[in-house]
This record gives sequence, C-alpha cells and structure tokens, in this order.
Amino acid sequence: MLKPKRILILGPESTGKSTLAQDLANYYGEPWVPEYAREYLDDLEREYCYEDMLKIGKGQVALEDAIAEKAKNYLFCDTDLRVIHIWSEHRFGKTDPWVIEQIAQRSYDLILLTDTDLPWTPDPLREYPELKMRNYFLDLYTKLALESGFPFHLISGNRDERLTKAIKLI
Repeated sequence: MLKPKRILILGPESTGKSTLAQDLANYYGEPWVPEYAREYLDDLEREYCYEDMLKIGKGQVALEDAIAEKAKNYLFCDTDLRVIHIWSEHRFGKTDPWVIEQIAQRSYDLILLTDTDLPWTPDPLREYPELKMRNYFLDLYTKLALESGFPFHLISGNRDERLTKAIKLI
C-alpha cells in the first residue's frame, strides 16, 4: 500500500493553518492532524516551560502517525515539529535534541506556508498579535521551509483563494 502524501501547513499564529487543513481535508475526503499543543496547553494548569516543548513535540508526532493510518491519498498536517523548534528557541533559547533529530528524519511532500495577510483572531493561546512579530515568525518559518528541501509555497488571500491555490498546488 502506498503511503499518503503528507501536506504540511506551516506558519505563524492566526494565519489560517487550521482552517486550511480542515478545508483541504473536507475537499479531498481525507483526515487532518490538529495541533497537539492546543490540547496539551488547554489541560495545563500553569504556564508552559521548556520541558513541555518536548512533550508537545512527542504528542504531535504520535498524533500525526496515528492519523496517518487512516489516510488513503493525503494527510493534512496543521503543524509539525518546526513550530516546536521556533517557539522553543524564541521562548527558551534552545530546542531539545530529539526535536531537531525528528525534524531531520520526518518528511513532507509539500509545505503550504500561510501568509500574515489575514486579520489577527484573538485566542487565549496566541501570544503575538502585532503584525511585526507575525512577519518575524513568517521569516523564520520560510527559512526552515527552504532548509527542509521540500517543495513549499506561500499561501495568501482570503479563505476561498487559499483553498483554490492549495488545491492547484497539490
């Protein structure tokens, strides 16, 4: 049996990653992998710390691999370990070696990098509403997408435009 193509949706906070992942999953009738950090942080009764980053990373990988078993042709991933790496470096100045190793080992067939052209949507788990910070993180994600060697494209526009562009790229 062929492995499903893994499509990674990557980008800063509040740039439509979850919406695009869900829209693509609905369009293709395939599963999508939500962001494990949301579940983890919702259950956390304290501020997150460096050690939580590894737990979130391992949870994300386990969730992605479990949902991949249900995919036929495509698996749409709302995030990956690159997000853990960026946040860990930004917040704590370091990343657990396991996260770095897993980033090097795991592969994606396409990265859809979500642009900062959507308006900020407040959410208790989001930390940086300023466009300057969102663009700062977009630059970091773009650098990681380039370094990955996987094909990637910037996805801009409204919800319908993003979906149409993503479908053409897939």
